[in-house]
Order: sequence, then C-alpha cells, then structure tokens
Amino acid sequence: MSGKGNCYGNATVETFFKTIKAALLWQRSWDTRRSAELAIFEYINGFYNPRRRYSALGWKSPLAFEALAA
Repeated sequence: MSGKGNCYGNATVETFFKTIKAALLWQRSWDTRRSAELAIFEYINGFYNPRRRYSALGWKSPLAFEALAA
C-alpha cells in the first residue's frame, strides 16, 4: 500500500487485519469460504465502520458523531 522506503504505509491495514482476525476469525471455524466472507462483511458494515469508537472523532462512533453534528 505504500511506496518503497515508507515504513508507516501498511500500519493501518495491518492493524485492521489483526482486529478482524482477533475479534472474528479466530473465534470459530468456518464451513465454507463464503460463510467466512459473509461474516467479515457483516462485521465491517455492522460494527467496525458505524459503531466502533474512533480517536479521531473524540472517541465517538461515526453514528454518534454525526448525530451531534446534525
């Protein structure tokens, strides 16, 4: 994701993958690849993006931050 010599380029992506693995993938086994893909999709769109708290938003979720801005 980053250019040659940029040691910080992959840090965000690596942290994201580690979070998904620890919170979702290592918790159970999956019968099919498709079921794992659906679980990852639901995790990202159901929790990680809308409800997870972000330091950049003052430790508020995007939903709470948008509610305050409205």
